[in-house]
Formats: sequence, structure tokens, C-alpha cells
Amino acid sequence: MPAAPSSPIPAVLTKLGPLHQHDTGRLRAHLQRVPDPRSRRGRWYPLVGLLLICACAVVSGARTVTEITEWGQRATTTVLERLGIRRHLPGCRRAPSHATLTRLLATLDGDALDSAIGAYLAERDHIDDGGTGSAPRPAIAVDGKALSGSAHRQQCHRHLLSAVTHTPTVTLAQREVGAKTNETAAFRPLLEPLDLTGAVVTFDALHSVRDQVRWLVQEKKAHYIAVIKGNQPTASDQVKALPWEQVPVAHTVSGTGHGRRESRSVKTMAIAANLGGIAFPEARLALRIHRRRQENGKRQTRETVYAVTSLDTHQASPADLGGYVRGHWGIENSSHHVRDVVFAEDASTVHTGSAPRAMAALRNLAIGRLRLLGADNIAKTTRAIRDAPEHAIWIWGITDSPPLPGT
Repeated sequence: MPAAPSSPIPAVLTKLGPLHQHDTGRLRAHLQRVPDPRSRRGRWYPLVGLLLICACAVVSGARTVTEITEWGQRATTTVLERLGIRRHLPGCRRAPSHATLTRLLATLDGDALDSAIGAYLAERDHIDDGGTGSAPRPAIAVDGKALSGSAHRQQCHRHLLSAVTHTPTVTLAQREVGAKTNETAAFRPLLEPLDLTGAVVTFDALHSVRDQVRWLVQEKKAHYIAVIKGNQPTASDQVKALPWEQVPVAHTVSGTGHGRRESRSVKTMAIAANLGGIAFPEARLALRIHRRRQENGKRQTRETVYAVTSLDTHQASPADLGGYVRGHWGIENSSHHVRDVVFAEDASTVHTGSAPRAMAALRNLAIGRLRLLGADNIAKTTRAIRDAPEHAIWIWGITDSPPLPGT
């Protein structure tokens, strides 16, 4: 393990890590796989150096290209050197301009950037075994998010579909959904490159498509939990018609926070015999999840959700199943909410070329890295990194001992 940083570090950063020896240079190696879209003529800054500046700025809380540029201008000569920025003719290193970064982000290959970032984060996501005994299996949520501010004139806003691990919240893959299609068409291309063996994939009713579910189980060797609604009318009617009144509640959980109290109860039922194996492919259990929510000063609300899963009773307990479903809903708070509140993603008006997707990918990279290092408050952590650029290069493992400020 590398030596601890020599410069004074805010308390919130001392809780991160530890940084392991294999972290050094890992991000740089992955970013080298992204093709350079620029013309060879007049190319001064190396692509990896520019991307590392973007990564360091975003993990420091930068929300816009302007703030990324300002981070580079605040960086010391030593920091720029470690990021790979070459000396200019007068002998000093100079950070890239706003125009340079804007042109780069607009012309980047979005698929290649997302692939490199996903591969970097996947090395530490711990999805390496199928889970045995009572230990919960690793879970990945497939969910979409609109970039509301990316709409411009006649151009619709961009929409991204992501595969995100439940715990910690790490984005392993991301694809842009075309304006003339929907999330369903991007489901299989999104998950195809990932090793899903033994993992549980969760998704909402939009992706509860039979062919895709069959592909997950038979070809990717994964399990699934699929919410069943009106888009699968036969399966929905059959699951709702099961004798739930005769089944005892298998698991309950309640909690308070954010001005509300919630309780959830889970019932499970074997469905292979009941449904004849034809209503939904590879389905082994049906779930009935009843939620009650009481917000301060408001009436209590109730909701019942039905789902099916390829997991059998000996492979997951009712508590595990309820945790997977809740973990899928939690992606909204752990990922989407952070991107909107901490990084102001919905307020961003970046709309040119691949820039909206590239900025979203950089936010995913920063959130994933900090989650893997143990950060539980992304906003507080980025604020601690913001005022000292040398702390950002330590976070990315570019150096195991950040220099003193001003050196």
C-alpha cells in the first residue's frame, strides 16, 4: 500500500480508501483506449491529459466546461506535469482553454468513453462470484435518465440508459437512447459487454420483455427481478390472481427519514406450477410488495407492486428479494439525484455533439470512484477536494502522495 499523503487533508478525505498499489495509473491506462477525434495538425495537448483534467475537475465538483477550465487554471505546474500536460515553448505548462475542452467533449466517441469508464470502475465493483448461502448476490439496476437541459431549439433532450450496481452505486455501462427509439432497444447492447454471471439484474416494467429476459438467463447466466404491469397483460393477470390472501407475510421492514415514514411487506409464492412456465420465461417466484408511506402533514399512501424472478427459494430469502427491489428504486437517490443536485445535471445546457453524454460519463466516473473509496456524502467530499487540485490527482491514483499546495 502506498504511503499516506504528506499534505494536510480534510477529515472527510482521510476516511477514504485505502488507495491500493494497482490504483496508480489505472485510469490513465483505460482512457488511452478512447480514440482521439482531433486532427493531427496543431494537436498540442495529449488526449489522455485533457481527459484527466476533466476527471480531476469533476471529482472536485465542477459542473460545467467553464468550471473544468477554471480548475485547470488553478492547477499548479506540478499537477499539470503529473497529468501529462507538456511544456509550451516558453518553458512553462499551460492549462487548456475553454474552447479546447468544448471542442474535445463535443467530438468524443461517447461509446468508447463510456466503455473505458465502465471498465475502470468494474475492476473494483466486486461482481466476481455468484453468491452462495445466505449472502445476497450482487445486483445491477438498469434504469434511464433524461438530460433535461440538453434540449436545444428543434433538438430533443438526450436520454441515457445505464447499468448501475446497487451497492456501492457504480455505473458499469451507459448508452444513449436514440431520439427515434426507446430504452427497450438499448437494453441488450447495454448489458452485452458485461459479465453478469450469477448477478441479479433489476429493471422496471418497461424492460420486462420476454425475449430480453430469456436472453439474460440463458445466455448471460444472470438472474432477474422483473416488475410486472400492464405491458405484460397475461403475466400481470396471472400474478395478481394468485391466492395471496392465503400466503403469510414473509418479510417486513420500516424506516423513517426525509420527513416520512415507510413500511414494506413482502410475500413470495412459487409460480412454476401455477403458471405452467408459459406466462413469463424462467420465472420461479412471484413477489407481492406492499408499501405504505406517511409524509408529515399528508395522508398515508399505499401501493402494491407485483414482480417475478428467476431466483428460487433456496437462492434468495424474502429479505434479499425485498432488498433487491428497494435497491433498484434507490438508484434514483444514489445516482440520479446526486447527478442533479451535486453536479446540476438537469440544469446543464450543454447540447453540442457528444458533450452532454461525455459530461454525464464524467459525473458517473466521479461518483463511482468516490463510492468505491467509501464516500457516503458526495457533495461534502467534492467540496473537500475542490480547493486543492493535488487532492484530486491523489483520488485518481495519479500520485500516492499529493504535493503541498503551492509547490
